[in-house]
Amino acid sequence: MNYQHILESIYDEIRPFEKEGKQADYIPALAKVNPDQFGICLTTIGGTSYKLGSAETRFSIQSISKVFSLAYALGILGDDIWRRVGKEPSGTAFNSLVQLEFEHGIPRNPFINAGALVVADILLEHLDNPEDDYLRFVREISGNPTIDYNIEVATSERESGYLNAAIANLLKYHKNINGDIEKVLGFYFKMCSVEMTCCDLSHAFLAFANHRKPFSFSSVNLTASQVKRINAIMQTCGFYDEAGEFSFLVGLPGKSGVGGGISAICPLRYSVTVWSPRLNKKGNSIMGIKALELLTTKTKESIF
Repeated sequence: MNYQHILESIYDEIRPFEKEGKQADYIPALAKVNPDQFGICLTTIGGTSYKLGSAETRFSIQSISKVFSLAYALGILGDDIWRRVGKEPSGTAFNSLVQLEFEHGIPRNPFINAGALVVADILLEHLDNPEDDYLRFVREISGNPTIDYNIEVATSERESGYLNAAIANLLKYHKNINGDIEKVLGFYFKMCSVEMTCCDLSHAFLAFANHRKPFSFSSVNLTASQVKRINAIMQTCGFYDEAGEFSFLVGLPGKSGVGGGISAICPLRYSVTVWSPRLNKKGNSIMGIKALELLTTKTKESIF
C-alpha cells in the first residue's frame, strides 16, 4: 500500500474545505491558533510512518487525552471503573448538563466532559503524583520525552470553564466526585492542555491498534481484552454526538479533540492522526473527518 501517495491525493481533494469552520475560540488560548494548518501522520504496525503538512507541529490534544486517562484508570480499577461511568454513546453535546442530571450523576461514557472529570478524580485518588505520573505515561506511550503540559492553555480553560465547573459540582452533588473540585478541574484541564504532534499521537495510538502486543507502560498495564474494549468505546463514543456519523463515514475507532486533532486506528494495520483546527458545529475537525473518510475509501481498510 503506497500510503504516502494516498495521503498526498487526499490533501489535494480536501483543499476546497480548508476555509470551512473555525477554531475553538471559546477557549481564549486556542483562539490564537492559526486555523489554516493541516497535518497528518500514519504509522503502520510495522513502525513505518508517512506524514504530510504540519505533522510535526505541536497542538493541544484536548479530548484525545481522555483515551490516555481512561487507559490509566482502567489499569488501576479494572471493571470497577464502570460503576462510576457508563459505556453508552451520549447523543448530546460533550458538555451537556441535562443528561447528567437526568441520569443522577453517572456520565454516559468516559469521553464526554462529565465522564472525563470522573476519570480525573479516580486518578487523583489513586496516584501519589498524578500530574507527573500521567505525563510520564503519555511521554512513554508516544516515545517522546519532551511532551509537556501547556500551562497557558490549562489556565485559559480554567478561567473560562464555567460549564465544566458546573458539571463538576453536579457530579459532586451526586457523590460521583470524591476529591476536591478545584483539584479535579485543574488536573482535567492540564491533561487536556498536553501538546503533541500528529506523529507523536500516531505513535502513541499504535498501542491501541496492536492489541496482540502487550500494553505495558510505566505503571499502566492492560490486557488485550481491555485494549479492545477501549477501542469499542472509541468507536461508539469518540466523537460526542457525531459518533454515528463518523462511524458511517470513516469506519475506524477514534477520538477527536477541540484542538482540531483526530486520532484513529485500523486494528492490526495502522494508527493515524490528522490535525486541522477548523471545527464543525459538533466540535470535530472538518478537514480531519474528510481526510479520514477518504483514507478508508482509498485504502479499503476499515473495521467493516
